[in-house]
Amino acid sequence: MKSLILSAGLALAATTAMAETEIRVHYAIPTIWAETQVKLADAFMAEHPDVKIVLDGPAEGYPEGVQRLLREAVAGTEPDVAYVGLNRWRVLEDRGLTQPLDAFLPADPMAVGYTPALLSLGQYQDKQWALATSASTLVLYVNPDLVEQAGGSMDNFPTDFDGIIELAAEVDALGENIEGVWIGRHDWRFQSLLGAYGGRPLNADETDITFDSDAGMQAAGLYSRFATEGGMSSMSENDARQAFPAGTLGLFFESSSLLTRFEEGSTGNFELEVLGTPVVAEENVYFPTGGSGIVMLTDDAEKQQAAWDYIAFVTGPVGQKIIVENTGYAPANEIVLNDESYLGAYYEANPNAKAGHAQVAAHAGPWYAYPGAEGVAVTDLIAAALVELTEGAEVKPTIDDLAETLRVQLGMK
Repeated sequence: MKSLILSAGLALAATTAMAETEIRVHYAIPTIWAETQVKLADAFMAEHPDVKIVLDGPAEGYPEGVQRLLREAVAGTEPDVAYVGLNRWRVLEDRGLTQPLDAFLPADPMAVGYTPALLSLGQYQDKQWALATSASTLVLYVNPDLVEQAGGSMDNFPTDFDGIIELAAEVDALGENIEGVWIGRHDWRFQSLLGAYGGRPLNADETDITFDSDAGMQAAGLYSRFATEGGMSSMSENDARQAFPAGTLGLFFESSSLLTRFEEGSTGNFELEVLGTPVVAEENVYFPTGGSGIVMLTDDAEKQQAAWDYIAFVTGPVGQKIIVENTGYAPANEIVLNDESYLGAYYEANPNAKAGHAQVAAHAGPWYAYPGAEGVAVTDLIAAALVELTEGAEVKPTIDDLAETLRVQLGMK
């Protein structure tokens, strides 16, 4: 009997020991990620009962999340793993806070769905610092009811920016409570328009600003035209995200990651449709890939394997299926794209998802992160300049001044 009790006690102790590896996970944007993070954690722990996932309280957005991580690193209280914007992980890498993942990657990354393009989103100086967990591009959300009321048609919807701006003006004229078009004053959205014109924000070796090119002037000019010709108001991003599903905003350039939220919000009001962002250039088109990447922060050798197991799960087919089905992000794993057993039913039931996901496949590119300690502050300067354009500032002097300011801020001159 004593032997039986002793054996049971040892087994319980062994089970308890197995469950003692605790991984703290940081994430941001709870409006998109809160429920999905819980589902990912539960699914992972079901497969790995020896690891406990603890989700930190989420940050409001990626910029706030990175700042929190920097503060926690100083205090020595940083989490083990963090989801960060694909343009933000290098801020952490630059501070020496991220752990390289090369030693954990399989010999043949393609075999597990990590294509060179996907891996490139988390590479710097020939090392793998992050893996993409979700992908999004800028798409055009459309309220077909307002389009038809304005005399337009989804069957004959304009395919260029000129036509879209003309249509937006007609929608805007429908009434005082109706908005024609809206786009966020945000670096990622500006980079998307820039990429549609074949431009880039930085040169290849990141030693100079290049958005003060003809492509950059055209892209920046859209902000001015949306306001002066298309009727874009100065409402906030949160207000725009409420106005569209409510049925008072006709055309909304926004991340494809918000599809599920907008479809749910517009139910009973109208049946939204999603279109790709117009492509202007004949070559070198790219749409910066928004979304998140995941990084390993812990330098504890015992925790690193568990952290990697979690990272591999959320970037693998099962985790990616959960992310796509619950957020609307495009998957960051080729197996999920090619094997219909994962998402075939999802695409059949969610045809609107195809526009954004197709852009990822055709024109995905890096979400350029401005280098150095001032990288985050630079994006705030870009946002401020875009606001000025929508308030009537002239395009060329505004962009020229912005480019020169950023060169000084980033130590490029």
